[in-house]
Amino acid sequence: MHHLDQTFGQSFLDGVLASEQLNLSSLPPVDQWSPDLNGDLDMRIDREGRWHYLGDEIRRPSMVKMFSRILKREGDDYFLLTPVEKWRIQIDVAPFVIVGARKELDRQGVASFILTTNVGDEFVLGAEHALWMQNLDQPEDEPRPMVMVRQQLPALLNRNVFYQLVDEAIINAESGRTGMYIHSAGERFCLGHID
Repeated sequence: MHHLDQTFGQSFLDGVLASEQLNLSSLPPVDQWSPDLNGDLDMRIDREGRWHYLGDEIRRPSMVKMFSRILKREGDDYFLLTPVEKWRIQIDVAPFVIVGARKELDRQGVASFILTTNVGDEFVLGAEHALWMQNLDQPEDEPRPMVMVRQQLPALLNRNVFYQLVDEAIINAESGRTGMYIHSAGERFCLGHID
């Protein structure tokens, strides 16, 4: 495993920062990029979705949003990429945190929840952006409400959003278990079992 060479790592960050004026509303085609691994960057995303570089929190929202646009997951590893560089970073739980949810009804009265990430991305909770409870059937671990944001990049729902969805949940018993279910965009998601 390569460790960060400060010169190369710094040039990567300088190059990314130089492109900060790029349109942050569009996503670059990171799924099409496949450079060789350059090494490990001393960058980490904590459980609350805060980004840290060399131990210090990155406080500029535009910078965090820009980094989030060049993030790619391969297996259990996460990388920041450009077409010519690839640096592994550390993720405590998930690269994103869901910080907001609002319920909307379409013309037929079908409810959908619009979720918002900590970097301002919005999407509809549904088949393409599914919700699941990680560790739900593992009593030794705390269940974590997760949702898929994009390209295998998940988000952890913050506590307030999770309780907002629980308030909207329907209690239903099936197969001998009673669970809490939320409906969004015609899909049903389990928020946990209560027995």
